[in-house]
Amino acid sequence: MLTPLREIIQYRSLLRDLVVRDLKVRYKRSALGIAWTMLNPLLMMVVFTVVFARFLRFPIAHFTVYFLCAFLLWNFVSQTTSWSTACFLGYAPLIRKIYVPKTVLILSTVFSGLVNLLLALVPLALIMVLVGHPFTAKLAFIPIPLILTTLFALGLSLFLAPLCVMFTDIGQIYQVLLVAWMYLTPIFYPVEIVPSDYRILVDANPMTYFVEAFRAPIYRGVLPDGPTMIGATVFAVASLVIGWTLFQRYSERIAYYV
Repeated sequence: MLTPLREIIQYRSLLRDLVVRDLKVRYKRSALGIAWTMLNPLLMMVVFTVVFARFLRFPIAHFTVYFLCAFLLWNFVSQTTSWSTACFLGYAPLIRKIYVPKTVLILSTVFSGLVNLLLALVPLALIMVLVGHPFTAKLAFIPIPLILTTLFALGLSLFLAPLCVMFTDIGQIYQVLLVAWMYLTPIFYPVEIVPSDYRILVDANPMTYFVEAFRAPIYRGVLPDGPTMIGATVFAVASLVIGWTLFQRYSERIAYYV
């Protein structure tokens, strides 16, 4: 395992350049540019607020803050892992010409998604100001669930990327699964309203722990409880170990498929 880690350090300047390139290419033809990173979650917030807070009348105070802090984290994992499914095909000309550590390509995708998430926290802060939601000292805890979620997204990306190159249908199947996964995650509804027969599905969902750990200091102004942090840590480490193991096993075959 030390060899891939040394390569990541050795190619750190390439990693930085790839992250910058990803951000530039992603918004190159967008009229709003990188501002779309902030506008997109706000538009989704409006839609879900109308549907769930107005029509379904969920009894959640400051629903916009409740929804947005969870949706931003979900969007980070969803987008990052989706981008990773097409990562190697996008970098196919580079892979065919020169040797590039494949791990660096996945890391650049995850880090560019993380930059988008950090930028999207700006409109969240503005919404909190507009609705009068309090800012507490517990916000200093936010980097911990962010790091754990990033490790989880990295592990899942490492797992999906080589499989999607060898079996292209996996990428399409994953997009369908993302829809079901989002509704199983307590983004726009409280966990307490889930019927007991289906509660096991929510409790077994890794994103439940990451969302609740991220939401607690922002929305509730408290630190996440012990079971939530333990669950988030276990899923983050397990995802990274499994993803890293599978990636190292199949990464050398990628050049033959792209």
